[in-house]
Amino acid sequence: MAERVAERAAAGAGMSGVEFSSAGTISEEYDDPMDRRAAAVLEEYGYRHEDHRARRITAAQVESADLVVAMEPSHLRSVLALAPESSKVSLLTDFDPAAEPGSGVPDPWFGSDAGFHDTLTAIKAAMPGLLDRIRLLRDRV
Repeated sequence: MAERVAERAAAGAGMSGVEFSSAGTISEEYDDPMDRRAAAVLEEYGYRHEDHRARRITAAQVESADLVVAMEPSHLRSVLALAPESSKVSLLTDFDPAAEPGSGVPDPWFGSDAGFHDTLTAIKAAMPGLLDRIRLLRDRV
């Protein structure tokens, strides 16, 4: 979900040339499509939701990225295990000044369909701060 929300947020802010890519920290759902509940919520709000396939993040991807954003603290730890020196790894909620530090985005997987709306709300709340960080990274180049 975050990839699709970030794409729209960047486009809406007139930021071209920014690439967002989604990858997980486990291989359990490798090559599966997006969860139908997540796709339904994205569709409801007009976000792109088709053509997603689950894949696992690699150390090479972490190293080549300008910024790696994890959804939950456990994901953050998994990414840091791939690239322990990486200062470019953050939680998405780090970009939301109203979020509890270190809290992560709520995982709706085992809950009701309504949890996907809560997840979307948390993702959207972090977008202004995330875009600010991307602008800062671009200014350094």
